[in-house]
Amino acid sequence: MSTGTLVAIIVVVVVVLVVCALVAWRLTRRRHLKKQFGPEYERAVEEKQSRPAAERELREREQRHDALEIKPLAAADRERYTEGWNRAQERFVDHPDDAVHEADRLVTALMGDRGYPTKGFEQQASDLSVEHGRTLENYRTAHEVSDRSSRHRATTEELRGAMVHYRTLFDELLHDGGRPQE
Repeated sequence: MSTGTLVAIIVVVVVVLVVCALVAWRLTRRRHLKKQFGPEYERAVEEKQSRPAAERELREREQRHDALEIKPLAAADRERYTEGWNRAQERFVDHPDDAVHEADRLVTALMGDRGYPTKGFEQQASDLSVEHGRTLENYRTAHEVSDRSSRHRATTEELRGAMVHYRTLFDELLHDGGRPQE
């Protein structure tokens, strides 16, 4: 076998190995994003109509989130929020619209106290998606019902569902997503 043929074979093998490594790296990155964002991954792909564009946006969300100073709540703050939530739930019987709006305000205030920016719903959802991607669709649904409720276009059953959805995210935020408290 000539030296030229041997060099060509080595170059082809190296190129194939590099391509395999790049594919493996990309698949690992994709698996990470799918695991990190849960259903939000597919939502982003559908919204962007491009997997690479969606993955780029999700990585940008991770970077933004990493720059935030997310902190757990002190026990007294958790108790205060729990009492606020209990009042909102009790209010639901007589004033379901008001209770849902209060639930939305509590979740937003809780986000702020934890260190999340609270300006604009889409930015809130984007920031929450990094750690709370599995419950984010519930939050989107609850927020949409709350908006319709402001125009008196939500049924009592939809309002009840919104309270349940808000509660799911509220509990995650209240207890730091199940992580041990400091």
